[in-house]
Amino acid sequence: MRDFFKYTFASVVGTVVGLGVLAGMGIGGLLMLIGMAASSARDADPKVEDQSMLVLDMSLNITDAKPTSTTAQALSDALSDRDRPDSIDLRSVLESIEAARKDERIVGIYLHGSSRGTSNGFATLKEVRKAMESFRESGKTIVAYDQDWSEREYYLGSVAETLFLNPLGVMELNGLSSETTFLAGGLEKYGIGVQVTRAGKYKSAVEPFLLTESSPESREQTAKLLGDIWGDFLTTVSEAGSLNPQQLQQVVDTEGILIAAEARDKELVDRLAYFDEVVAHLKELTDSEEDDRTFRQISLQRYAAVAQTDRETNNAANNQVAIVYAEGEIVDGPGSVTQVGGDRLAKQLRQLRQDEDVKAVVLRVNSPGGSATASEVIQREVRLMREVKPIVVSMGNIAASGGYWISTSASKIFAQPNTITGSIGVFGLLLNVQELGNNNGITWDVVKTGRYADLGTITRPKTPEELAIAQQVVDRIYQRFLTIVSESRNLSRERVNQIAQGRVWSGEEAKRIALVDELGGLEDALNTAAELAELGDNWKVKDYTERRSFEQLLLEKLSGSRFVGEATPTTRLDPLTAQLQNLYQDLAILRNLNDPVGAYARIPFTFRIR
Repeated sequence: MRDFFKYTFASVVGTVVGLGVLAGMGIGGLLMLIGMAASSARDADPKVEDQSMLVLDMSLNITDAKPTSTTAQALSDALSDRDRPDSIDLRSVLESIEAARKDERIVGIYLHGSSRGTSNGFATLKEVRKAMESFRESGKTIVAYDQDWSEREYYLGSVAETLFLNPLGVMELNGLSSETTFLAGGLEKYGIGVQVTRAGKYKSAVEPFLLTESSPESREQTAKLLGDIWGDFLTTVSEAGSLNPQQLQQVVDTEGILIAAEARDKELVDRLAYFDEVVAHLKELTDSEEDDRTFRQISLQRYAAVAQTDRETNNAANNQVAIVYAEGEIVDGPGSVTQVGGDRLAKQLRQLRQDEDVKAVVLRVNSPGGSATASEVIQREVRLMREVKPIVVSMGNIAASGGYWISTSASKIFAQPNTITGSIGVFGLLLNVQELGNNNGITWDVVKTGRYADLGTITRPKTPEELAIAQQVVDRIYQRFLTIVSESRNLSRERVNQIAQGRVWSGEEAKRIALVDELGGLEDALNTAAELAELGDNWKVKDYTERRSFEQLLLEKLSGSRFVGEATPTTRLDPLTAQLQNLYQDLAILRNLNDPVGAYARIPFTFRIR
């Protein structure tokens, strides 16, 4: 409700301001205002001082595509306490770190932790960490500080040359877990009936609606997936520290949570220091004056604008390698900015296929799947693209089920070792509210001209004959999924059926069983696309994503940016609110189930790793 009033107020303010400007100033005055804003924006271009630290706030939300926003949301952000983490796209992060590596004005990177932690997936963090390894190998330093280190933050922060921990802080090193919320008992209590159809014994997306605990098959695949991701964590962290994977695992099993002194004694961090002492250390590295407010710095977000300007100035190539994004739930139709609309993405791919300036395409996939129909619409365009020009898939944190469906026909598929992929299976979810209505005095009656005319009703359970029809649809789509994978990956149907069954795999395992071609990130995919198109060094990257509006950019310029070293508000959700938020997100997924035939290729509803 608070968000409703906030967005409504922001929309009203935006409308009133716009009408006021038009009425009071006219078109000429409006153009003058825009010109003044543009001039102000040019004057406000970020400047990089000599001997600066590039600052990356580890609570920064790293998205695949560039963040999008409506005018109302932008106004709402400006009117809020600005206590939520900002967002930036992954490619801007990677290219900024690479630009900083070559920039003589940048002496190092500072990784700043806060009580908000990080929500970024391990595959995203792995790409960022790899870029930082290259940065450090150039001879520049990386410093990291946090009040309390969690596994995700430590996975990234362990790349630092000097790792700080607050003397009263702790280090969480207790392994990964995945907790599933089961709704079956609650649905039964309130009189909501659930019937399902599915193909694949590991297709556990429907289990929260049917069971009160995980099936043996679901527990098996989750344990294997968590083990693969955790194995990569142990290997990566141990390579940067003094403990080998076995010693790290012993700490995990015997300690779990380490107080600051224990973390230092076990050489998991280098120094214990309060934040003011870290700032003093950073002042020395940047040759700042002792009485300066803080150390010489530039945030990653502001430096990204510098790096982008330099790239556009120095790269005059005509050949384009396009990046297009499939991020979010796959839904039928156009979808919203937070969804992968089957029609919208297919149209975008079709336009890129027909664009002669675009010589190759990278499809960045970060999706748990969704509508089987929409996935097939997108997959068809990927197949047509491959016949004309190279299309390379780069998998992010998750590219499973429908996310894998749209990937499989690409010229080449890249995944990170800790990417979640596979889940080749299909299900249908059939809800009914008959008991709920009857318990509250509501009944329904129907008149029809055919036996199955009310097949889509939710006012009663499906009959056995109707369930058989729904199962036939699911089975047929599952067979189509197997055929696509078999033909695209050059595998026998028998082999595909063995590794399918709705089972999720890590990227490392997916490469072993030939579901992906190479392990690597977005930059690897871009270079491979250019190589397949035989472009040599004469190419540039064109990002095809929805841009932020003028209003949002103007508000960002007016709001400025904070400096690390000054007091900043932080917010951490209390456990009850966090759990209720997870429940809301689980139920909200139902709104995305809009497939015309009610068939879905999606991973388990509540699969979270923490």
